[in-house]
Amino acid sequence: MNAPFALPHALRDLARRSVPRYTSYPTAPHFTSAVTAEVHAEWLRRVARAGSPVSLYLHIPFCRTICNYCGCTTKASLRDEPIRAYAAVLHHEIALLAAHLGRAEVSRIHWGGGTPNILPPDCFEAIVRDLGDRFAFRPDMEHAVELDPRHVTPEGARALASLGVNRASLGVQTLDPAVQAAIGRVQPLPTVRAAFESLRSAGIEAINADLMYGLPFQDDDSVAATAELMLSLAPSRFAIFGYAHVPWMKTHQRLVDEAALPGPEERLSQAAVARRILEGGGYVEIGMDHFAHPDDPLSVAQAGGRLRRNFQGYTDDDAETLVGIGASSISRMPWGYAQNAADVPGWRRAIEEGRFAIARGKAFDGQDAMRADAIEAVLCRFEVDLAAVAARHSAPVSVFDEDVRRLRHFVNAGWVDVDGSRVSIRVHRHEIARLVASEFDAYLGHGGKHSVAV
Repeated sequence: MNAPFALPHALRDLARRSVPRYTSYPTAPHFTSAVTAEVHAEWLRRVARAGSPVSLYLHIPFCRTICNYCGCTTKASLRDEPIRAYAAVLHHEIALLAAHLGRAEVSRIHWGGGTPNILPPDCFEAIVRDLGDRFAFRPDMEHAVELDPRHVTPEGARALASLGVNRASLGVQTLDPAVQAAIGRVQPLPTVRAAFESLRSAGIEAINADLMYGLPFQDDDSVAATAELMLSLAPSRFAIFGYAHVPWMKTHQRLVDEAALPGPEERLSQAAVARRILEGGGYVEIGMDHFAHPDDPLSVAQAGGRLRRNFQGYTDDDAETLVGIGASSISRMPWGYAQNAADVPGWRRAIEEGRFAIARGKAFDGQDAMRADAIEAVLCRFEVDLAAVAARHSAPVSVFDEDVRRLRHFVNAGWVDVDGSRVSIRVHRHEIARLVASEFDAYLGHGGKHSVAV
């Protein structure tokens, strides 16, 4: 049995607070229709004029079945026809992007979903070929895809490798049979092991494993058993995410037995148990919830102060522009965020009419970009030099005075240090990083509901 995680009473109370995950700032609840297709098009033309490299994210919003815990924008499809039709529209969107970006240099491609490997192989290949014809792939480009282990085959893995895919993320979540049954995702260890073997046999050595805590019927021993079993498969990276129970947004989560969900104290303990096991297995902590081999690019980026955070979590990607392709995908450019329509029919209509399918977004104004920098620093390095951040944005450091005052309860608890303009998290870094970051969020409390902090 694992020793229980001792929690200060104040930390237990704070863990009940709801705050964003801050994969963007401003966060999605504050996107509006003020960012239009025309605004997005102009931002893309600016990127083209600057000759800046871009990263591409392609969203495939289909799964064979929907897992009860899922928080993604996806839908179930047992037939290939809707998926093929969707892929056909992706080609039109890629052409539209190329007309605005020109032959931009691409530093990263990331496929997410849904289940990207649900795409028929000929569709996947055609899209990659189309991207390669229209854009300039860097020789060292990372080409990553999120995969459902239940749908990874030796043939499929070889096809991905032949198209330049060099990193895969496997959604493992848990290896506890009772928890798997409760979340509607049954994939025993042999299935996961076979996926690893297929990818490695195909030459894809960089494999990430995504795990979760806070799922129904999970406890410390359940989380520990999964982490220890996964160590035997030696992924390149781990991501350990807390289950976000948001049934008001994802109605299928109403299938989750709320009475079986761990409470804040149990969630904190489960996260600590997983962290202890992975660190003991030789992995380097990356930010709040990632772990990587010491020689992994993510570890190297963290050591060199180049760690970033975006919609895929922690990254070493240095491109300032991330272009989203597909329904619901979000683009980030130096001037703000733009999100495609989430409904596939609406997205399709816009693209087939020859215009971008932008439904909403947020142009940076006021202190947005500056506060985004401060929040990213807290989440990537657990410290921020507010004077340096303010100087980069030609602002006085005094703009952060009220934010620093709100940190006083963390300082009085001995968890956070404030030394001049430098704010550092001393203890409970993983547990309070999002809470500390939220004190620099000028929008928090003005609309939007979020998951609990841990």
